[in-house]
Amino acid sequence: MRDPLRARGSHSPDTLVIRPRARLKSGKPRIGLALAGGGFLGAAYELGALAALSESIDGLDFTELDSYVGVSAGAYLAAGLANGIQPHQMVRLFVDGDEQTLLFDPATLLQPDYAEWRRTLRAAPRVLSRALAAGLREGQLSARKTLWRAIERSGDLLPQGLIDATPARQRLETLLQAPGRSDDFRKLKARLRVVATDVDSGDTVEFGSPGFDDVPISQAVTASSAVPGLFAPVSILGRRYLDGAINKTLHASVALKEGAQLVICINPLVPYAGSQPDGSIRRLNLPGLLSQSIRTAIRSRMSVGLEKYRVTHPQAQVLLFEPSRFDAQTFFTGIFSLAGRRRLCEHAYQQTRADLLARSGELEPALRSVGLSLNMGVLHRPDITLLDEPRDKPLPVSSLSRALHQLDGSINDLQRVLRLSGQRV
Repeated sequence: MRDPLRARGSHSPDTLVIRPRARLKSGKPRIGLALAGGGFLGAAYELGALAALSESIDGLDFTELDSYVGVSAGAYLAAGLANGIQPHQMVRLFVDGDEQTLLFDPATLLQPDYAEWRRTLRAAPRVLSRALAAGLREGQLSARKTLWRAIERSGDLLPQGLIDATPARQRLETLLQAPGRSDDFRKLKARLRVVATDVDSGDTVEFGSPGFDDVPISQAVTASSAVPGLFAPVSILGRRYLDGAINKTLHASVALKEGAQLVICINPLVPYAGSQPDGSIRRLNLPGLLSQSIRTAIRSRMSVGLEKYRVTHPQAQVLLFEPSRFDAQTFFTGIFSLAGRRRLCEHAYQQTRADLLARSGELEPALRSVGLSLNMGVLHRPDITLLDEPRDKPLPVSSLSRALHQLDGSINDLQRVLRLSGQRV
């Protein structure tokens, strides 16, 4: 039986629509945004989708929404949008530039967690002596069983995290401390919820909600992005936190619970179901297999959650944008390739435009109910691209060069607006 929630184009990302069962209350409609995780690649995909949506939906300003919900990488973008940073501005921070001008570049941000490695090395003699003593006490066991008992007791030899999250937190903190922005949930005009998981209880925590709004946004985002195994738990006020995607994928229910009548959701992680001519999908290495497994679990769990919203929030409209299951470019792009991240961002931009056009008949009623509409003139223009060709030579690193890069980006944004409106530049 065809999934009544599924609206899929043959060549475009999946789009899910939950239609309202009752009329919305009078007054200004509340619009929310929920962004899932996915690391640097997920951020690149979400930025391309956000840029396409902002250009193609009249009346939609992603910096003027009622509520924002971010998980892991999506928390970085949600924090930026809630602080008035437009999607096209964040594109320049993540992918549109070179390694010298990007604010968020994995090559510079992903550094070993030396503190964790030092902790484990200091504990090594004590842990090994205990494991050896335990093995000797259980000498009556076979050598193989004794070995496994010793390994079982040697977990403290492994660091809780491999990568230091401090550089990324510091970059975000600096970004949010600029004039007109804030690293304080309580000073934002919109609701921002950054979701993390309390390691000590297993509970989901919504930073930014009452009782959890005195934590700096940058610290909450760091906790929400702490992928188990890669990052050590983030300690906040005596509690330890990890990735918010451990319990749920999108947490769109957070925005619905706070009264959002339409929630736009973007999920960049879907399992790959296509085939490659060289059979590479069948020869995935360990990271590839782990990625496919995580994507499968995330997408399956999200489908269950979205189905529940029809019952728990019958008046709500939820629009989900994500890659197709046959999207090889999204699955096989490498994290450390700036060119690859740029291509993925442009790919997401074009695929989201194609999805909006293909599903316009189903999306228009949902958008109209909250005062929005598709700009068919923009969607029917095949010449529009998001990113220009990268620079041949990197800019020198200096305050002046960064300022010039930002000014150049602002001029490009203005020219883009004029082009999309049909004016001559």
